[in-house]
Parts: sequence; C-alpha cells; structure tokens
Amino acid sequence: MMNLLHTLRARPQIVPRWAIFSIDLALGVVALGVAYALRFEFDIPSHELDAARRFLPAYLAFRAFGMLVHRSFAGIIRFSGSRDARRVLLALTTGSALFLTLNLTYRALGMAYPVPLSVMAIELLGSAVLLTGFRITVRSVYQRFQTARPTPVVVFGAGEAGLITKQAVERPSADPLRVVAFLDDDPAKHGKDIDGAPIHPANRAARVLQDTGAKRLIVSIQHLSPSRKAAVIDAALELGLRVMDVPPAQRWIQGELSAGQLRDVRIEDLLGRPVIELDASAISAQLQGAKVAVTGGAGSIGSELVFQALARGAAEVLALDIAETPLHDLGLHARSRYGEGASKLHTCIGDVRDSDGLKETFETFQPDIVYHAAAYKHVPVMERQPLQAWRTNVLGTTHALEAAKAAGAHSFVLVSTDKAVNPSSVMGASKRMAELAVRSVGEGGDMKCVITRFGNVLDSNGSVIPLFRRQIEQGGPITLTHPDVTRYFMTIPEAVQLVMEAAATSAGDDIYVFDMGERVRIADLARRMIRLAGLVEGQDIQVDIVGLRPGEKLHEELMSGQENLLPTHHPKILRAARTPVDGDAVRDSIAQSRSNGWTDGDVRTALGQHIPEYTPDPASMPEIESP
Repeated sequence: MMNLLHTLRARPQIVPRWAIFSIDLALGVVALGVAYALRFEFDIPSHELDAARRFLPAYLAFRAFGMLVHRSFAGIIRFSGSRDARRVLLALTTGSALFLTLNLTYRALGMAYPVPLSVMAIELLGSAVLLTGFRITVRSVYQRFQTARPTPVVVFGAGEAGLITKQAVERPSADPLRVVAFLDDDPAKHGKDIDGAPIHPANRAARVLQDTGAKRLIVSIQHLSPSRKAAVIDAALELGLRVMDVPPAQRWIQGELSAGQLRDVRIEDLLGRPVIELDASAISAQLQGAKVAVTGGAGSIGSELVFQALARGAAEVLALDIAETPLHDLGLHARSRYGEGASKLHTCIGDVRDSDGLKETFETFQPDIVYHAAAYKHVPVMERQPLQAWRTNVLGTTHALEAAKAAGAHSFVLVSTDKAVNPSSVMGASKRMAELAVRSVGEGGDMKCVITRFGNVLDSNGSVIPLFRRQIEQGGPITLTHPDVTRYFMTIPEAVQLVMEAAATSAGDDIYVFDMGERVRIADLARRMIRLAGLVEGQDIQVDIVGLRPGEKLHEELMSGQENLLPTHHPKILRAARTPVDGDAVRDSIAQSRSNGWTDGDVRTALGQHIPEYTPDPASMPEIESP
C-alpha cells in the first residue's frame, strides 16, 4: 500500500495520446455492450449479437473519426476541465450522427436497422458518462495523492467578490487553497454560508482565524475604510498569518480572477487614509496646453509631477535633474506608460546651483508653470554639510525662481517639507529659508508664487519604508532611532495631486499645508513590516534602538507657533496665514552667500538670524568643513 501511495505521489508521467485514444474507444465498446444488455434486459437475441459483431468495425471507425476531428484525446487527463468535456461530447455526437446516418441508409434501402435506435441512444449516454467519468476520476485521484494538502484560508468579505475569490483560489494549482470561513460586517449574512464555508462576524476575526486553523487571510472587499481594513489585517498578523489582497476587477486577466493574481498586503496598505477627492477639473484647466518645468524631475516627487502633467494634457514637460541615470529611467518609463505621448517630455541634465545654466534652459523652454522639487533632503547628511544644504536648498530655489521670472512663467510652486516647521536640523532650516526666499525674491511682478508643505511620502527614495524592507530582506537588524519617533505619511500620487490643486487654486504668495491624518509611530510600522514578512521579532529578526541622529526630531509638525492655519476650498488643504517677512534681510543674505566665500559656520549663523525658531542640535558638528 505504501508503495502505491509513493507511486501516486511521484512525479506523474503524461500518458501518450494514443493510449487515451485507445482507452476512449475501449470504453465506447463497453458502453455499446451495456446498451445492448439494458435494451434486451440482459437476454440479447443471437441475431442481434451477430449484427453487433458485423457492425462493430463501423462503430469503431465512426467513433475514431469523431475523436480525431475534435481531438478529444489531446488534453492532459489529470488537468481535465469543462473544455475537455465539451470536446468529448462533440466527438461522441459526431460518431453517433454518422452511425445514425448508416442506420437510416439501411432503412431507406428497405432493410432492418443494423443496430436498434434505442441501443444507439443508450450507448451515446453511456459513452458520455464513461469517458467524462474516466477523466474526472483520474483528476480526482491525482489531486488526492499528488497535490499537497490544501492550505486553509479565511476570506474577508462575503459578497460576490468573496464568492469569486473562493472559486479562484480553490482551482487546482501547485499551491492549493481551501476557504474554510468568511468574515463580514453585515449582520444579515452571519450564520449563513457560501458554498459550505460559514460566514462569521468580522469583529470576531481573531477567534475565527484561530478556531479554523487558517494560515492565510484574503481581503476581497475593494471599497473598505483603511482603519477597518487595518484592524482585521492586524488581527491576522498577530497570529502569524499571511495576508493577501484581491486586485481590482479591472486588473483581472481577461475578466477572470485567478489565485496567481492575489498579492501580499504591503505596509503602504495599512497606512492609508480615506481617498481624498480632488478637483481634477481645476488641475486639468491649469495644465491643459501649458508648458511645465519640473526641477528634481527624476526624484520621487518630481517624476510623479512629470507623469501627472503629461496625463493632464500639458503641451510640453521639461524634467531637469542632476542625476543622469534616474533621468534616463524617467524617459524610458514615460515611453512605456504614455507611448507617443512621451514625445512631449524633454529630459535635461542641469544643476539648480548653476544660475546661468538654469536661466538659459528656462529661456529656451519658456515654461508657463515651474514646480521646484529639487532639494537635498537627508537630515544627517546635511547636518554635517550646511553649506551644501544652503547652496542647493536656498540658492537653488532662488535660481529657479529668478529663472522662472525671467522666462515669463506665470506660476512657481515650491515643494517644501514639514521639517521646515520649528526646524531642529540644517536641512529643515534650509527648506524654511527656501520658503522665505520664495516670499522675498518672488514678491512683485506677475508670477504667482505658491509654497506647499507636507511630510514623508510612502516609498520615496531614501525613506524609512524602503530602508526597513531592505533590512528585513537582509535578515536584520531593523534600526530604530527612538521607540517613540512618529512621522506623517502620504502616498506620492496623493501628495503630488494636492500640490497641483493648491497651485491651481491659489491666488499667490501662499503657504499650503496638507492634512496628513494621524502621525504614525515608526516602531509600530517596523513591527508591522516584520509580521507582514512572516517573521517574529526577537526570533527571526532583531530590532535595535540606535538613538536619534543629529538634527532629528521625535515628532514633526505641519505649522509653527507663529502660523495660523486657515481653511480653503478643500478640507484637506489648509493655508497658513501670511506672516511678515523681512525681504530685504533675506535678499541681502542670499546676495552675500553668492559673492563671499561662506563657510558652514556662516550658514548656521544666517539660518539662526532669519529663523528664530531654529534650534540646532548641539551634537551636530561638521566632521569636514564643506568646500
């Protein structure tokens, strides 16, 4: 018996087609014999037996012809499905039609039917049962012994999507799954079942997942509030389950869902907020037919600005960046995403610290709108090199602003950061100084200047999520600066659309702050990512507390104590009330830094003079004076 089981579990060999063909013919002969026996109540007259023997070759020929025409033997038996059953029925019907034609020909010639019509009808039904039954039996035996025991899963969502998910995941595959229960928030469904799988209240998720022995949770509901989704997923992660998502219906292959299209839930799915509804018409109206320039165009935010501008009908888009490879990748991505529409994109290697070069580029391109996203953003790096932060974040912003004015642009948009609020780092202070530069250098003239301020964006280059993901892939440890550090998070497309809407609806000289929801505790985020990876903290991977880095704050802010936030047309976009700016002093410092050989110390002094709320970290001392 054990040898038989081992044989069944061994790598199966594909049975030759001629063997399937022969078996089908043999089963047809069996069906013919059974049909005669049933027709004559197991007492077949001798003359009927003689007739059956004479016409057996014709019967086999007709059956073989039908099988050859419809190739009913071509499928791999252990994977037989409805298409194979259809081919079998067509083959049998063709053969029976030919045999019936022969019978009717004999009758037309005044002779008796060689085979009774009732025998033919019973034989056709019997052959269909035997041939399809043979395939079903082989497939069932294969699945029973060759396929691994199905993994028990629970589906969140007991609606139509849940049923489709169950049907998809329970199809034969190398990774067989079996839905053992559903979770749903609708009380009317509780206590019922779908195809044998009971429906339980979603608020009992932890208990249901434990009692059923589930190894996976599949979320089938598309329009689910982020907080509700996170609560159920967290219950599964606490039990060490793998959590997967059903993709939107428009992404199903040929309108059909398969288990292979399910994807593991990502940490970004647990940090989202309800979708922000934007005034797309205002954005499109500003961009339609406009010439748009994006500095830092190959970065996380800059590249999305480029793509959104292309998608919303910009006549031409200039992406300027100092990084050659990312700029090249941007062009390739645009071509794959927009096809011929990518011809509107112009990529240009340029440095915002090069005032003359930037003016020449803008003078040639003649932009209508400039999105200034180029900046240095890494706090520890800039803490050691304040002069470099000043040259890029302050002077670079000034150069972009002056070049935009000289080229006749009607809008200039600075992409700022929450680190500019009550800054404790050189990077944050330099971005606050960039805001002051926009308000000082940009005042006067016809160009509208807008400042947008938001926090961390998910999956941006160098952000914490890619860092943690890389550390998990490498086996750890995950490094936390402090157990209580919190940050705001927002998706890149969401942030960019808010930037564009603020710019499209602003009258100018405004600082816009985005409502980024609740702060996220970074330690909690790290532990969620560990559980999503199927690991256990302290066993599979370690979490190390390494201490706050120079210039880093425990909690970021979106407004300073001197700023009051005012409502706008959009509940998620707030406007900081205008505060006085000593434009002459700001312009003087910028002019001095251009003409004199400033040092890191000069930069720190200037930042302190213009930003009274700047509280530098005493531990942040430059290792090497910036050149």
